Amino acid sequence: MSRFFIALLPPQDIQDYANQIRQYFADNYASRGAQNSPPHITLQPPFEWVDTNFSLLETCLREFAKEQKSIPITLSGFAAFPPRVIYIDVVRSPQILTLQANLMAYVENKLKIVDKVSQTRPFAPHMTVAFRDLTKQNFKAAWPEFEKRQLYFEFIAEKLTLLLHDGKRWNIKSEFNFDFDE
Repeated sequence: MSRFFIALLPPQDIQDYANQIRQYFADNYASRGAQNSPPHITLQPPFEWVDTNFSLLETCLREFAKEQKSIPITLSGFAAFPPRVIYIDVVRSPQILTLQANLMAYVENKLKIVDKVSQTRPFAPHMTVAFRDLTKQNFKAAWPEFEKRQLYFEFIAEKLTLLLHDGKRWNIKSEFNFDFDE
């Protein structure tokens, strides 16, 4: 069994910016957990999958992605899940909400992958910069610094990314281009 999750990754320049923020949290607030994956917007939370069935997982994700249109993504400012997580806020557009809902339904229907937590909580698209290893005390110190901090990026998401956990960190395993033409 391996652990995977499915996400949207921003272009490299935005990843570089997010990684600078993550490094700032590591250096100033002892929060390094967010550095264990590339900057991303999670669409399907981590799940376990049988290694011998990996080709089925890839085939289904490729088929799903082929039917998707590229979508605009806007990153605007910072937000938090108190008392531990600070993130770059992703504007909740109809396109990203629909993509995420459709993906969750697709993998549940085709692959029997179900995330129980997502069924009880609404999807909140975000890009984590300080993770659960941020202490409550350091959250209280960091949040006033980031709460009003300006940040604005726009990009077009053109593919799904499947990430695999190697025991220490998450790495890109496969990418699936959105191919739907109007």
